[in-house]
Amino acid sequence: MKTAAKAEGAPAQGVAIRLAALKAERVAAREPDALVIGADQILVGDETWFDKPGTVEAARAHLRALRGKSHILATAIVCQRGAQRIWQHTASPRLTMRPMSDAFLDDYLAAEGEAVISSVGGYRLEGLGIHLFERIEGEYAAILGLPMLALLGFLRQHGVVTS
Repeated sequence: MKTAAKAEGAPAQGVAIRLAALKAERVAAREPDALVIGADQILVGDETWFDKPGTVEAARAHLRALRGKSHILATAIVCQRGAQRIWQHTASPRLTMRPMSDAFLDDYLAAEGEAVISSVGGYRLEGLGIHLFERIEGEYAAILGLPMLALLGFLRQHGVVTS
């Protein structure tokens, strides 16, 4: 779906919303009375949409492509109950990776190991990945994939969490 949407010229934020909604819809169909939260994220750098790397070598290629440049994490969240979408939100954190040597990348990947394949950019900001960056703009939780400030605001408004 992501590849087709990009080929059609769809914006990354819109596709992230669609992917988050599909996740929420799938769970809400099984649990129609539950408030279901779906989230998704697309990394966009130099007009390229990055997927999670399947291997450490693919993560190395991601990091080489991103180093010394800025990228956006098109992050989306959808809340749904049954067949009804009741709220959605997007965030666009911007991260600027510092220039770094191949030797540094090799050391980073050796230290992080297989953990890097679980992240769309091949880095974990909550771990050693913080060393890859020179500037970060946006909510930390949104960078990790779940815009918590907006979500908590929605949950408070709907009495799910106390205010």
